[in-house]
Amino acid sequence: MLELAGIIILGILAQWVAWKLKIPAILPLILIGLLVGPIAAEFLSEDGEKWIEPVWNGEKGLFPGESLYYFVSLAISIILFEGGLTLKRSEVKNVGPVITKLITLGSAVTFFGAGIIAHFIFNLSWDLSFLFSGLIIVTGPTVITPILRNIPLKKDVSAVLKWEGILIDPIGALVAVLVFEFISVEGDSGFTKTALLEFGKIILFGTTFGFTFAHALAFAINKKLIPHYLLNVVSLSTVLLVFVESEIFAHESGLLAVVVMGMVLGNGKLENLKELLYFKESLSVLLISILFILLAANINIEDMMLLYTWKTAVIFLLVVFVVRPLAVFISTAGSKLSLNEKLFVSWVGPRGIVAAGIASLFGSKLIKQGVEGAEYITPLVFMIVLGTVLLNATTARLFAKLVGVFLTKSNGILIVGASKVSRLLGHYLESNGRHVVLIDSNRSNIDKAKELGLEALSTNIYSETLTDNIELNDIGYLMAMTGNPDINKYAINKFSKQFGENGSFRLVTVNEMNNPEDNPKEGLFSHTDDYNRLAEVTRKFPSIQEIEVNDKEHYKNLIEITNNDNDIIPLFLKDNQDEFHIISSYNTEIEKVGENCKLVYLGKPLDIEEAVSED
Repeated sequence: MLELAGIIILGILAQWVAWKLKIPAILPLILIGLLVGPIAAEFLSEDGEKWIEPVWNGEKGLFPGESLYYFVSLAISIILFEGGLTLKRSEVKNVGPVITKLITLGSAVTFFGAGIIAHFIFNLSWDLSFLFSGLIIVTGPTVITPILRNIPLKKDVSAVLKWEGILIDPIGALVAVLVFEFISVEGDSGFTKTALLEFGKIILFGTTFGFTFAHALAFAINKKLIPHYLLNVVSLSTVLLVFVESEIFAHESGLLAVVVMGMVLGNGKLENLKELLYFKESLSVLLISILFILLAANINIEDMMLLYTWKTAVIFLLVVFVVRPLAVFISTAGSKLSLNEKLFVSWVGPRGIVAAGIASLFGSKLIKQGVEGAEYITPLVFMIVLGTVLLNATTARLFAKLVGVFLTKSNGILIVGASKVSRLLGHYLESNGRHVVLIDSNRSNIDKAKELGLEALSTNIYSETLTDNIELNDIGYLMAMTGNPDINKYAINKFSKQFGENGSFRLVTVNEMNNPEDNPKEGLFSHTDDYNRLAEVTRKFPSIQEIEVNDKEHYKNLIEITNNDNDIIPLFLKDNQDEFHIISSYNTEIEKVGENCKLVYLGKPLDIEEAVSED
């Protein structure tokens, strides 16, 4: 009981430490597992026993017999199911040719390159070499996101790394599963017709069970046959049922079945998909916390000593500094990415949780089958995982600065609220070369924004999803423009440090509008215009105008004219460098007023001759 409680406590503690230090959770989890396992047995325990013994050794241990491997199998099935849920066909098409090539051509380069290296350096059989290479294809969002979250990068670079991690996770797992299944079949019957038939049966039952149960579960959910409070647990039990049933009909087909099931559900019309993802994500965090402490603790010091050779350093260096760059440069050939951006993408390639978890499972199974050289699989993959995570977590920010992809100033704009006025403003800024993101919990507003070609996220301002979105790391301006003053104030208080380093603004309230002395420093555009005034002007004149400014005196006159006209609201001063200066209600004074500047305003076209004569 003490050991089991200790694993859960240590696991959640490791997750918290990873969040606090902004590093991938897999790093402290595996280090804790090694500490309470092989390191404790060799150096810290007087009787030479591990502090946590995962497998029953006749005197102590959490899992008797093969129970640990059953638990690992079920846990990995849930984690892979969640990965399958995130794999969308539309995203593969829309994320661009670079990412598509990375998850196809890049995966092939890694698969064959790492396989050849493992074969000739560690003298592993071709089967085991390609199992190793299949396992290290995956990167994964759980290791990429913490590394990139606090590195300001161009949107294209962060998008490539993010979507590669998300899309390649289930693909790499699928490759590893298929290679392992072929090894298992080959071990029983050799390269015979029977082996190929068994391999085909595995693929047939895996895909059939996954596809069928996915549609059955989607039908039951959409037809309200499952009460809401049972939705998550029924989905969980269905995943386990699919895994077990598929294993019964065709041994080793369960993991393939759950990946297929997740992919089908993720691409179907499932009303509660987001809620299902949240539940599976929370469950995966708990399972991962337990799983990797157990797996690392289960490694023996003898397994670690297998890597105590120059060959380990050579294979690591070749995988990181030859195979990964080769895969990236081949996949990005002819793309718009610059040489520096390609170098950075090549540098950031940490291997993730799926690689380590499946390696432990497959390595243990192959050892039990008596496959020669199988004892190398788990420690080799763990070495790649730990080495790449440690390398990237400690050097990614510095390397970004060295190769010149580190953004010194974040010019992106986050607009809270996607109403008509926000969409109008966002479309104007996007047309002028600024990265604009709109967020709203109203799905209709988000859909209308996307129809205009704007980047829009359907999210609740009170959720934590925004802080984890690495594609927002070039955001430097925050504009809260909802019709709810409380939401606007909350957005400023919560996100100003992360997204408003260059300025955080919100619309004034009715009380502040009627009492200019209460005008807040973060007031947006005008102290006489709240959300209702903006919406009314947008309804009457849905356009944003520009008028040239001659000098500072001319600018002041224009501001006075616009402030006295109920159908005009000044927004920005656009200088001769095409930089936008927000006209704050707190201070309309802008120093950088000179030649070729323009006043940007919302509302009716202003009579230029009248404006000049006023000058």
